[in-house]
Amino acid sequence: METIKSPAEHRVILHNTSWETYERLMNERGESRVPRFAYDRGELEIMSPSTEHESIAYYIGLLVAVFAEEAGVDLYGAGSTTFDREDLERGFEPDACFYVRNAERVRGKPRIDLSLDPPPDLVIEVDITSPSLDKFSIYARASIPEIWRHNGEKLAIFELSGEEYVEAAESRTLPPLTSEALSRFIEESTSLDIVTWMRNVRDWTRKCTEPAP
Repeated sequence: METIKSPAEHRVILHNTSWETYERLMNERGESRVPRFAYDRGELEIMSPSTEHESIAYYIGLLVAVFAEEAGVDLYGAGSTTFDREDLERGFEPDACFYVRNAERVRGKPRIDLSLDPPPDLVIEVDITSPSLDKFSIYARASIPEIWRHNGEKLAIFELSGEEYVEAAESRTLPPLTSEALSRFIEESTSLDIVTWMRNVRDWTRKCTEPAP
């Protein structure tokens, strides 16, 4: 067992963990969303987030919602839903996730089954400490098209290319959002009141999405 501690996150990784143990731990946790689990072929990461972690995730999710409303983008937020595939021996719980292209296919479903339903179009990850489990390999196997990862200082966008993720300056799922703009807005969320902050996101969205004269 390996433990990583910081003021932002507490992570524990268990090796040689069976799928049955992973499922039992999730069942014992019940409806609570803490701790969060990630599983990859015997490697189980257990993570308990701090206020800083949750605040960053909240503002990224809020930013997506405000942007979508202003830009007229239909999407479906699935939060930190538990996604798992026993046949792939992988499972994950993102900090937030969104369906955009496939919003209508999952809207209103009480449970999303990755063996039948499409994966989220966008996954949000906040990794303030160096993650002890490589979640990108899990997401790639689950065919997640895009990941936004915030490391506590800035946000980076990653797109799936083949079986690996490559960093991109602009989101394909929610253009014209860029890593630069997203990082700036999340940084501003720590000093601005929420009303002013949301107004800034709206103003930026209008400016970037209004038709050219």
